[in-house]
Order: sequence, then C-alpha cells, then structure tokens
Amino acid sequence: MSTLPKSQLEERFSAALHATARAWRLGVDAKLKDLGVGQAGWMTIAVIAKSTSELSQKELADQLGVEGPTIVSMIDRLMKTGLVLRVPSATDRRVKLVRLTDAGLALYGKVKAEAEVFRAGLLSDIDADTLLAATAVLERLRARIEEQL
Repeated sequence: MSTLPKSQLEERFSAALHATARAWRLGVDAKLKDLGVGQAGWMTIAVIAKSTSELSQKELADQLGVEGPTIVSMIDRLMKTGLVLRVPSATDRRVKLVRLTDAGLALYGKVKAEAEVFRAGLLSDIDADTLLAATAVLERLRARIEEQL
C-alpha cells in the first residue's frame, strides 16, 4: 500500500505514463534508425499495415493523432521513397486511401521484427499477471479518454 496521498500517486502515475511512452517510442526509433525511416514514418507504416481496412488520409491522421497537413506531408515523403501509394476511394472520389507498396510491406516486416525484439527484451522479466494488470489499467484509461473526446 502506498504512503503517498492519492493525488501525489496519480501525479506520479501520469508523469511515469508520459515519460515511459516517450522513452518507448525513442527506444524503438533507435533500433530502427538503420532502416532509413524516422519515428513518424515507421509509425505511419505500422498503422497502415495493422489496419483491417484501407484508411483514408483523414482516418490515418486521426489514428496517429496528427493534423491533416502533417499527414499529407508524411504521405508525400513516404510516396517519394516508394513505400506508400494514394489511391482513389471506390465510393467517394474526394477521398484518397493510403496503401503500402510491396517495399512498404517489406519495411513493415523489418519494423515489426525489430519492435518485437525490443519489446520482448524490455518485458522479459515482468510476470504475466503484472503485465496483464498494467495493460488493463492502460486500456481502461484509453477508453475513458476516448469517451470524453
């Protein structure tokens, strides 16, 4: 049981959550630096690859938590390197969908493999019950935040 007042414990949790999320992204980014794509690029590629359906530019921006102009310039950069394509939507000609090329899929395979090694190394000494409890807390917080948006 904590001896800290609940408000201080909540503040400590919030700071730890933010710092850990940032450190996690930076750690993965350091592992991926040799792949020639930065954090924003590999995160974009990963979101596209993991999606169960094709994403519009707006949907992709929403999932990444960025503004429209930011995703447009990111897609432009990824297109120049041959990793993604913009394709017209079959149902709405105003909408452009973002699709990985074969090179983008291959890069995602490398990103995924490196990220899995990184994740496994960090979590190797954390028992399954602790990991499950932490995951449940994070998922509950995300759901609460999304309800308020």
